[in-house]
This record gives sequence, structure tokens and C-alpha cells, in this order.
Amino acid sequence: MAKKENCDDTKCSSCKLDCDSRKASFKAEENALSNVKKVIAVVSGKGGVGKSMVTSMLALDAMKRGYETAILDADLTGPSIPQAFGVHGRAQTCEGGLLPAVSQQGVKMISINLLLEDEKSPVVWRGPMIGNAVKQFWTDVCWGNVDYMFVDMPPGTGDVALTVFQSLPVDGIVIVTSPQELVSMIVAKAVNMAKMMNIPILGIVENMAYLECPDCKKQIEIFGKSHLEETAKEFGLKILGRLPIDPRVAAAVDEGKVALIDGHWDSAIGDALFE
Repeated sequence: MAKKENCDDTKCSSCKLDCDSRKASFKAEENALSNVKKVIAVVSGKGGVGKSMVTSMLALDAMKRGYETAILDADLTGPSIPQAFGVHGRAQTCEGGLLPAVSQQGVKMISINLLLEDEKSPVVWRGPMIGNAVKQFWTDVCWGNVDYMFVDMPPGTGDVALTVFQSLPVDGIVIVTSPQELVSMIVAKAVNMAKMMNIPILGIVENMAYLECPDCKKQIEIFGKSHLEETAKEFGLKILGRLPIDPRVAAAVDEGKVALIDGHWDSAIGDALFE
């Protein structure tokens, strides 16, 4: 809807008209020292499906393809990105704001853990404070040149998801799921929120899809038969790939060596996403 006649742009927050000016008003200003070209949010309808691992691997995959990459860790109550990359300590400041931390591989990142005096301290904040902090990760961090920024979202469709989708120029989302019976309902929530926010869904990744026997190489579906094909067809989603259960992955993340995971990531996921 175009701008209404006699519209007062200063009152967009309380206006009930669904016009272009009101929609644009929600977008937060990018930091003056940032030039982020593409923003991709990695989401899941529930926790514990390996969303942060997928986010980390997507960023590393993009970097290996020659892109400048960054991760905005929007999961303030369960941040794990710095730990996965072995990044610790406090974020530094510059004249224009905060400087993102940089992993040994060159991935830029910001996370609440990089702002706390003790990274083990819990973040016991109400929703509005959390949402405002996530927005400041966009407005107050000097990201520099970034080709792809991946936003590691908290599980579900709460305050943070709304803040990210309304405040950041999200170009698309990747849904991460696991092969469990409730998968269709969980994916439906993520799909419906993306539609409400008018954000394209780039595809779906099934994590913990199977366990490969180290001896016979047979794929064992520990969580039952995968419903990925049916779910993707139901919602018209592109399947980016399936990832196995691998104990080495958990160990690598715990040791801050997610970049050293060998043979777990399916490069076809990156092929499908970046094409």
C-alpha cells in the first residue's frame, strides 16, 4: 500500500495503516562502518536440532567459496557461536561502535558472550531488552564488508524472531529440523512466520537424519523414518540436504574446533544455497 495522503511519518509506530512508510520504519539503520550485502537467518521451530552447528558450517562454507562472512548470534539466552569457534574474551570497541570478533578462519561474529564479563553468566532479561540487544548487534557493530551474514536465531517464533525479521534486511531463511514425528507442525510454525513477515524460505536442512555404522556403513535412522520429503512437498520447500549424527561434531564444538570438522558437512547444501 502506498503512502497515505497527509501521512505523518513521525507517528508510524502507533499508526494502524499498512502503508509502505510504516513497513520501512521498522528497519534499523545499518552501522555507518558496515556494508552487509546478504542476510540469511537460520531458524528452527524447536531447540536441540543443531541450528548453531548448521549456521557455523554455512558461514565456513561461504568463506571457502571466497565470500566475506559473518555470524550474528541472536540466541542471547543460549549463545554458542563463539564457543564453537574457540573465540573467547571481550569484544573491542572502535570510534564507530563495537568491533566483531574474528575466528582463526576469518569469520566475523558478535554474541552476547563477547560482551559479558563472565561468558558463563546467564542472561536473565525480559523480551524487550533481548530484542533491543539483538537490534544493536546490527546498528552498533562495525561489520565492515560482508558478503553473507548468517543470523543464528533462537528456537521458536518469539520476540527475537520478530525483532530480526522486522529490523534487519533479511533476504531469506534456512529452516533446520530433525526427523521426529512433530516435524511437520514445527516446520509449519517457521513457514507461517516467514510468510507473515514476507521473507523467502531458501530451503530446509535435516540434521541428525541418521547414524552411519562405522563398520558396514549402513544408515541407521535412530529417530525413526525421515519425513523430510513429505514435509518439503507439503510446504513447497527446497531440500538443501541431510546431515548425519556424528559424535565427532559434538566433540569439535565443545573444543572450539567446529572449523576442523571433516567429512560431516555436505557441500551440496552450500551449492544449493549459493547458486
